[in-house]
Order: sequence, then C-alpha cells, then structure tokens
Amino acid sequence: MHAAPYHFLPFPILFYVAFVALLVFVFALIEIGVVHYTAERLGIDRRRVFLLLLLCLLGSYVNIPVAQLPPEPVESGKIVFFYGVPHVIPVVEKWPGTIVAVNVGGALIPTGLAIYLWLKNRLYVEGLIAVAGVALVAHALARPVRGVGISVPTFIPPIVAAMVAVLLAWKQWKKSAPLAYVAGTLGTLIGADLMNLGALPGLGAPIASIGGAGTFDGVFLTGLLAVLLA
Repeated sequence: MHAAPYHFLPFPILFYVAFVALLVFVFALIEIGVVHYTAERLGIDRRRVFLLLLLCLLGSYVNIPVAQLPPEPVESGKIVFFYGVPHVIPVVEKWPGTIVAVNVGGALIPTGLAIYLWLKNRLYVEGLIAVAGVALVAHALARPVRGVGISVPTFIPPIVAAMVAVLLAWKQWKKSAPLAYVAGTLGTLIGADLMNLGALPGLGAPIASIGGAGTFDGVFLTGLLAVLLA
C-alpha cells in the first residue's frame, strides 16, 4: 500500500481557528454556568467536559484505517460544500482506492462517552429505542458526496435526539440529557455512516472516515446540542 495521508484536517484551517476561539469563549462561560449546566445534566465534571471537547477537536485529525475498497479513481485536493459546510479532500497521488477509516475525534471518543453514559444511567431499553429512532432519521437525511463520503445535515439529528429523549424520559427528567447525547451520537454514527457503507464505492473519496469529514460536525454537535435541548 502506498504511503497514505490518513491524518488530515477534514475542514479548512479557518474552521479550526474559529473553533479554538469558540472553545476559549466556552471556557469563559464555565464561570457563568452554561458549560456547568451541560456538565451537570450529563453528570460529568465541567472541566472534563471542556477537555473532551478539546480532545474531540484534536482527534478529528486522526483516522485509523480499517479497510480498503477496490481500486478506483479518487478526488484530490478539493474543497466540497454540503449544506453550506466546507469539507476538505486531501491531496493524494497514486492512490490505490478508497480507504475506510475510523475518526478518533468524531467516532471513538464520542462513542466511548456515549457508552459510558448509557451504562452509568442504565438507559438499556430507552437507549436502544432512542438510538434506533435517530439512526433512521440520520439515514434518511444522509447523502453520498463525491470525494468526501457520507454527509448529514448538522441541526436536524440533535433536535430529533432531544425530542425522543424527552418523550422517553419524561418520568425521569434527569435521564433526558444523557439519553439525548447517547441517541444523538450513536444514532448519527449508525444511521449516517455504518448504514451507508455500501454507498462508498464509486464516490472517489480517498479517505471515507467513519465519524470524520461529512459526519464529524453531525456527531460532535449533535451530542452537545441534544443535551442543551433536552
């Protein structure tokens, strides 16, 4: 296999500059209670929430290859827009075909936190129902994007996750926030990425990253927004 740029920034550098500025702003909000509210709803220390946000951002650069699709011409060195969000296609040469990878910041870290919240709050049945509901919606909304892979709109999954969580946990209000995070995160990953693996051949994406590029913003923001809305 050729030397591969598995690790690349899935968004333009200005996105990261803006996001770092946002994290600084969020850190400032810790003292006035916004992040504290989110952390409290999840049952996690507020500073650990900030650390997880930072790790997800840094982890979006790291992709772990898990499979390679049959050789085909791939796109290279472009920026593709989907629902107004720019996605970077890395520059590649003599590429063997689409590499399927798992993104650390958009898949592994959010999944780990979701499973932790699922088990900690004993969301066994409600979790399955909520994840299935969001997965169906995310799957219906997901679209294959040439050169990128699978993309999903950012704001609809968190709204659905919050609504489902509130309905399922209306007798146990404290569980609605962790349930919303679990549903939004795992539902988006399953519905947008895993249920669309069959659509990857022919897209010409050098790296088809589960939880990366087209779905990083969906997974990352869905979990947080769902908590705030629930």
